[in-house]
Amino acid sequence: MTSLNQYAPLRFITAGSVDDGKSTLIGRLLYDSKALLSDQLLSLDKSKNNSEVIDFSILTDGLEAEREQGITIDVAYRYFSTAKRKFIIADTPGHEQYTRNMVTGASTANAAVVLIDASQLDFAQKLLQLLPQTKRHSAILKQLNCPHILVAVNKMDLLQFDQTKFDAICAAYRTLATQLGLRQDLHFVPVSALQGDNIVHPSQNTDWYRGGSLLSILEGLPAHDNISFASDKFHFPVQLVQRLDSDKQDDFRGYQGRIEAGSIAVGDQVRIEPAGRSSTVREIISPNGIVQRAQAGDQVTIRLTDDIDISRGDTLLAANSTTRANKKLQATLCWFDERALNPARKYLLKHATQTVFAKINSVDHVLDVHTLTNISEKQTLNMNDLGEVNITLQKPICCTTYQENIATGSFILIDEATYHTVAAGMILDFE
Repeated sequence: MTSLNQYAPLRFITAGSVDDGKSTLIGRLLYDSKALLSDQLLSLDKSKNNSEVIDFSILTDGLEAEREQGITIDVAYRYFSTAKRKFIIADTPGHEQYTRNMVTGASTANAAVVLIDASQLDFAQKLLQLLPQTKRHSAILKQLNCPHILVAVNKMDLLQFDQTKFDAICAAYRTLATQLGLRQDLHFVPVSALQGDNIVHPSQNTDWYRGGSLLSILEGLPAHDNISFASDKFHFPVQLVQRLDSDKQDDFRGYQGRIEAGSIAVGDQVRIEPAGRSSTVREIISPNGIVQRAQAGDQVTIRLTDDIDISRGDTLLAANSTTRANKKLQATLCWFDERALNPARKYLLKHATQTVFAKINSVDHVLDVHTLTNISEKQTLNMNDLGEVNITLQKPICCTTYQENIATGSFILIDEATYHTVAAGMILDFE
């Protein structure tokens, strides 16, 4: 039997339009892979009522409002494992109103399962058109650099498992991918979430399909990340300055936080931004004690040989790092707030451990998810819009592009009056 450690744990999300069957698919996946507890099996049995149809969505639609309305509102996380791999699933909302929750779930995903309800499409069209929310979610996945996209063409049982219609949907999505500039790894699977076809086990109803089941594809995906472990990429935003026994001669001064990229060792030279001063690593303290080396993802306390004025929001970099602090950004924004972006006001921009005032100087263009064209005439962003903007910051931040590193290339915008999160941003360039 293959060890669970053969592959790294895989985070994946489900995305698509309302009623595409995302929650049902996850329920069927858990049920057929025998990843349910006895009380969950009992709940499924009770869900049958007078029919023999199991309501798998009750496994993920945990909010009362979700069950009443029959839609997913919040992001629901589920954990399960097979003989080959461990999985973390994020069931994200399909409704346009909750697109911001889908962005939250997709921001840390290694893969996405995009469901397309085959029964809702009009095959009489000369050029088959996908639903707007499918396009919007795919555009978001492109911006978030999600490495793998599995297109699950659902409810194939309602189309009598017609291969011609499946092929037409695949062709329509490939066209969409080309229009959006999607370079992700694409897989297409004909499924029936309700009946279980090609979810965990191959279906006898699709003898024309030569690919694997959805689960088998997920089990074989590499868990890509874009975190570099090279020492010259060392990037450490300071979260807390720890002082002990400040009245004594052997004053302790440690800088706590998480290493977002690269690696560091005792004796390495570092540069502190935005001050631009340099020092040497004296000691590295992990939760398990003193260590000689630490790398991306580690939570550590770093002590330096010099006493330098460093505070929360400052960044420790490798001495030869090309990264610098910047005040002007070009970024993609996904707008969350019901109130439109107001270029005349300032927002708070939270990046890593630093929060600064920010002004949106201009909106370069906004993506029209219906036509997949960029609208350059629009000078604001409304709820769920995706657009490129230019931002000026009150103080410089030490950032990278989102393409280089997700943690150091992303941010959120906050309304300074209400403290509502109004947008998520991905840095494209800076100066």
